[in-house]
Amino acid sequence: MIERELNKHQRLQRICHLLYRNPHGLTTAEIARLCGVSVRTAQRDLQDLQEEGVPLWEGEGRPPRYGIAKGYYVPPIHLGLDDALALFLAARLLARYADTFDPHIAEALAKLAGILPEGMAEHIHATIRALASRREAPRFVEVLRVLALGWASRRRVRIRHQAAGSAHVHEYTLSPYFIEPSATGNATYVIGHASFFDGLRTFKVERILSAELTDEAFEVPEGFDGPALLAGAWGIWYGEEPQEVALHFVPEATRRVKETCWHPSQTLEELPDGGCILSMTVDAPEEMIYWIRGWGPQVEVLAPAWLRERMEREAREVVRIYEGLRDGGVV
Repeated sequence: MIERELNKHQRLQRICHLLYRNPHGLTTAEIARLCGVSVRTAQRDLQDLQEEGVPLWEGEGRPPRYGIAKGYYVPPIHLGLDDALALFLAARLLARYADTFDPHIAEALAKLAGILPEGMAEHIHATIRALASRREAPRFVEVLRVLALGWASRRRVRIRHQAAGSAHVHEYTLSPYFIEPSATGNATYVIGHASFFDGLRTFKVERILSAELTDEAFEVPEGFDGPALLAGAWGIWYGEEPQEVALHFVPEATRRVKETCWHPSQTLEELPDGGCILSMTVDAPEEMIYWIRGWGPQVEVLAPAWLRERMEREAREVVRIYEGLRDGGVV
């Protein structure tokens, strides 16, 4: 009995993959032949898949063809230990930067825990418990769900968006080409073609007030590559004229700087005193300001000139704040 159930489970997974890879669907006779079972068994298997929540569609032809609704489902996968470790590390990183509770993340992690070795699974369950204690953001969860569905099924999404510096809400029809997380500000961004601008735009998902999936299909332009688009960016800003950035780090910080590749274009020059100069070409160095601030007096901006002036001005303002506190007797 156990072996028969196991074979059935494997067969259901095979049917999922077959239907997923055949966008025009398969008949029960074709499924039966490909899986080595009777037509009646194939019919029962399709019914079992539907009961398990797999979104199947049935064509109107005779005999009817069956398929999986594209964009609504991902077939099961098999993982080796190295695969499992990679997903565990990704899950931990996701949990550290998720500042709200997302039930879809929790559900995905629970499924991941079910296929990981026990030692890893225990930590995944601990991660889920930690996520459950964070504030809820139902609007963000729903908006991201709709954007992901539009991305997967290549259907346009109607969004209502409010920019950070505006009191007005604007409506756009968006073709989502790519979704990208950013550690800066624990934010998520969607990149795609926006109707009003008739061009490529980036929207912070947290600023989208609502999202509605439409029936309008779109095609991703040939050659569009999300990761390549962001290759020269520090975070999410792209498309601007690249600029050379040079940062001088003191000896105390050099070892930490050398441990990480901060940008694909970086070069590092070690100095006689133990310090170093980190150089890179970045699309929009404005995005680096928060990161540079985090190094405090351990870093000096050498180039570009406008960035050096910006950091120098901020340093003087900080000094004035602390001198004011001291003069006022607060510290």
